[in-house]
Amino acid sequence: MPETTSAAPASGTASTRRRQLIAGNWKMNGTRASGVALAGAVADMARRNAPPCDLVVCPPATILMAVGGRLAGSTVSFGGQDCHAKPDGAHTGDIAAPMLADLGCRYVIVGHSERRADHGESDTAVKAKATAALAAGLTIILCVGETEAQRDGGQATSVVGSQIAGSLPEGAAAENCIVAYEPVWAIGTGRTPTGEEIAAMHGHIRASLRKHVGEAADRMRLLYGGSVKPSNAAEILALDDVDGALVGGASLKAEDFLAIAAAARKP
Repeated sequence: MPETTSAAPASGTASTRRRQLIAGNWKMNGTRASGVALAGAVADMARRNAPPCDLVVCPPATILMAVGGRLAGSTVSFGGQDCHAKPDGAHTGDIAAPMLADLGCRYVIVGHSERRADHGESDTAVKAKATAALAAGLTIILCVGETEAQRDGGQATSVVGSQIAGSLPEGAAAENCIVAYEPVWAIGTGRTPTGEEIAAMHGHIRASLRKHVGEAADRMRLLYGGSVKPSNAAEILALDDVDGALVGGASLKAEDFLAIAAAARKP
């Protein structure tokens, strides 16, 4: 498991002590050939110029085994994009958390806004999936974020706080839970919040986490996601309480993904 630091204050110097993590969400993209080629390029580039952060890629389920095989022995971990709340059973088309673990996955994304919107996943459903993932020994990347209408209506912090309260599983800790803030209106649009808005929301998320996990919240890694690219990565990754990024489109190009990773803060 990637290391986090011992207890530290909530912001400022604390964020420099949490090792940053850059995760690539490939979404519904990639064949075996293209996925293995991309994974290989990421692994090779990371070997030649090791970034000051942890690296994770989350390919589609159909190519997890192929990608995992290519990443074996490298410094790049891999994970799933979703899992079912049950460990097995009559759930056609779904993938259980123990199946991901069996493939060698170390991480799984739960509660991504596209799952919440396209599949109607509630906080309760996300919490059940997160609970199953922890039981299988996986580290969860728990996604939260508000829509444009919610932000414009002054509801951003209350929405995100509610998602954390409803989605965070029992047993969540710095060693097994990462929270990713993705403002829905910034995903794939090329738009990003201001640095002040990102820092404020990450501070709010950490304060919300303290209500549920106490001082462990100060060691949890918080990622920002939403149109992260090489041109804005350094500014975003330098912000207090930002401990990495969940990268979408830019993770499909090895050069861009590694450029974002290279912008990470040195631990």
